[in-house]
Amino acid sequence: MKESFRLKETFVWITADEKRYVEIAKEEITRRRRELERFVRWHPYFLVTLERYQIKGEVEVGGTIEKDELPEVVRRMIDAAGKFGIGPMSAVAGTLAEFAVEAMQDAGATYAMVDNGGDIALITDREVLVGIHAGESQFSNKIALRVKPSSSLIGICTSSGTVGHSISFGTADAATVISTSASLSDAAATALCNAVTDEQSIKEAFHAINRVESIEGALAIYKDVLATWGKVPEIVKTK
Repeated sequence: MKESFRLKETFVWITADEKRYVEIAKEEITRRRRELERFVRWHPYFLVTLERYQIKGEVEVGGTIEKDELPEVVRRMIDAAGKFGIGPMSAVAGTLAEFAVEAMQDAGATYAMVDNGGDIALITDREVLVGIHAGESQFSNKIALRVKPSSSLIGICTSSGTVGHSISFGTADAATVISTSASLSDAAATALCNAVTDEQSIKEAFHAINRVESIEGALAIYKDVLATWGKVPEIVKTK
């Protein structure tokens, strides 16, 4: 079954075999968003910075807490985005999706997928196709990644400089990153997209992400050009 869920700016599609897993995902997204919102109220810079977010000493979140007591959602976002020197909000969608799928798996799900605006976390006991939307490119909605069964979480996240309202300094129609973490893939996709400024930049753009452990592969689409790096699932035509 597949169901949509909206909570303020968050709009996700949740896929699972049973309704109870979908409800668990909703509850987890709600809880983690609440933690994030509470932190941001005390630290508004976290919400707007486009650079690596530094935690120095103690922080206040309704009181004083130590660095290692930051909400896990905040720590994951900081850790993922920090690997690329970009702001932590670059990882928010993938991080929320990741928490939701982890909660579904902990409850017993073997097939769970959360798509948070093109940032996907999943575990799957069957082969699935993950489509790629790339704006006006000839590849848009005509190709997909064939993902093999995996009980370990997979993060497949896409950023675009031509689609949506997210801030991007690049012009890629789609920059997709595959890793073992949706939080990491989300931040990496932003970094990759930022590095694509024209057709000639695509090859060098992968240097923005290829030294980070746990990233398995990536693809970048710029108009009628598609390039890949690393281990990318089989690309198949859907139309």
